[in-house]
Amino acid sequence: MRILDATAVDAALDDLALVEALRRAFRADIEMPVRHHHPIPAATGPGTAEAMLLLMPAWARPPASRDASAGRIGVKIVTVFPDNGLRSLPAIYGQYLLMDGGTGATLALLDGTVLTKRRTACASALASSYLSRPDSRSLLMIGTGALAPELIRAHCKVRPSIDRVTIWGRTTAHAASLARALADTLPVALGRAVTVTHAEDREAAVRAADIVSCATLSKTPLVEGAWLRAGQHVDLVGAYTPAMRESDDAAVRAARIFVDTRAGALKEAGDIVQPLNAGEISDDDVLADLYDLCRGRHAGRDAGDTRSITLFKSVGAALEDLAAAELAVGG
Repeated sequence: MRILDATAVDAALDDLALVEALRRAFRADIEMPVRHHHPIPAATGPGTAEAMLLLMPAWARPPASRDASAGRIGVKIVTVFPDNGLRSLPAIYGQYLLMDGGTGATLALLDGTVLTKRRTACASALASSYLSRPDSRSLLMIGTGALAPELIRAHCKVRPSIDRVTIWGRTTAHAASLARALADTLPVALGRAVTVTHAEDREAAVRAADIVSCATLSKTPLVEGAWLRAGQHVDLVGAYTPAMRESDDAAVRAARIFVDTRAGALKEAGDIVQPLNAGEISDDDVLADLYDLCRGRHAGRDAGDTRSITLFKSVGAALEDLAAAELAVGG
């Protein structure tokens, strides 16, 4: 059995190669039960956030021919402890187990934390390849956590026209620190000039951006529909439970809505579930998911469309982990 630690997983995954691996995975015949959520009561007294244990399995369906490759089976085990930031620890930990689809034999154990960050960012980049304007030049990142630099780099990779990145965080010092770090490293990673700054005025930053990416644990909207303008693309990555949300009702009403998977988003994503329950939108307002986009059943943003506001809501999908793990392990 191979063991790939965080450094090995990170080194094995190229952003654009992972975007294409995800595109192939959403076209493939992969079984993916909706992930299991198991709340873990807070153990440190009242006032602390409830933790969560997530189990995310996926496997390739059996081949039609006995001579064909059986593919792989994978399962990710994730813990989410929102209060870990108070201990200077990551909020999310995970491990990924990859197995042979024909025998069940264990092939590899991979660091699931890095795997999750990389596949999540590249899933947003995959969606952006269908939904954002190809000439997008400015990106706003709302949130300063571990996902933020991954999302910034992945978005910039699929939209090479981006030359301005702005970062906003609840703590201005964190946003400024991340901006300083990326101002040095992002141009090297991209091989082109990119200006990276931080913003204190969230409304002004949203209004100015061509692409708005948001990755937080917020329970109150951070992107308001009144701030959006024609041609923008909004990428919502946080708010992974029905009680959380990063956009208000006006934002989802104004946008053409897309999700990673209908089964996950319509059950788990607060940005979709809450306006659905309030009657602000209907199921039919969710135009497509990544299956539809990758399989050509929906074109996404039409060529030359500079007016539509598109919104992509991601809650994560187990097939993304499987695709990333297979790419990292190779063979």
